[in-house]
Amino acid sequence: MVDRNYVSEYTKFMDKFLQENPEVAKGQVEGRALLWDKEPINLDERARHEESRVNK
Repeated sequence: MVDRNYVSEYTKFMDKFLQENPEVAKGQVEGRALLWDKEPINLDERARHEESRVNK
């Protein structure tokens, strides 16, 4: 049987750390936006772009 109420020492530490240092969480959100959150790709535009490329 698994104890669903168990919270690891690491999770407790990180929760406390992030609560005491909210700027860290803000930096994480900004970093994610910079590296991962991108506009959706328009497949029609991408196909036209690929077709218009000149082969060398």
